[in-house]
Amino acid sequence: MKIILASKSPRRKELLDLLKMKYEIKVSNAEEKIEENLTIEEQAKKLAYIKAKTVFDQTEGERTIIGADTMVIKDGKIYGKPKDETDALKILQELNGKRHQVITGIAILAQKDSEYKEYIDYDITEVYLKNMSDEEIKNWIKTGEAMDKAGAYAIQGEFSVFIEKINGNYSTVVGLPIHKVYDILKEIN
Repeated sequence: MKIILASKSPRRKELLDLLKMKYEIKVSNAEEKIEENLTIEEQAKKLAYIKAKTVFDQTEGERTIIGADTMVIKDGKIYGKPKDETDALKILQELNGKRHQVITGIAILAQKDSEYKEYIDYDITEVYLKNMSDEEIKNWIKTGEAMDKAGAYAIQGEFSVFIEKINGNYSTVVGLPIHKVYDILKEIN
């Protein structure tokens, strides 16, 4: 069965590579719209589903589509990808030295033997950031890596020096709770 990752994220690709299986990438161009009336968990699952469903509808035959969406949350406020460097600075100043959550929703849609199934879930991890000086934050932003990441940071790579600890799954923070994806793919196949 063909497996397709509905994401352009190199981090999600790296995590899926850990499963040592063949898959394709087909980027979902679905609109990522936040809906005010949904819980954070429902929002993450919905966005992951929209991405997976968009790619599912563009393909045919026996296939499994994996969609995911990651958000950073602190005190009920959602931090997506920054709009610009000023926004990245504001986001990181608000998260600086604080505990927050990272939620990744996953949606896996499978068509096998003319049977369609949906697996929709999420995972949450708590992240504790160390105190950073404004200069450290600005230097991070200058790398350009803050711009395409929810919360304006990545737990992997250079920014890892500012992560004090996490409670939960590391891969959830990176952008794909691979432990859950593995279990679902095992069930499908």
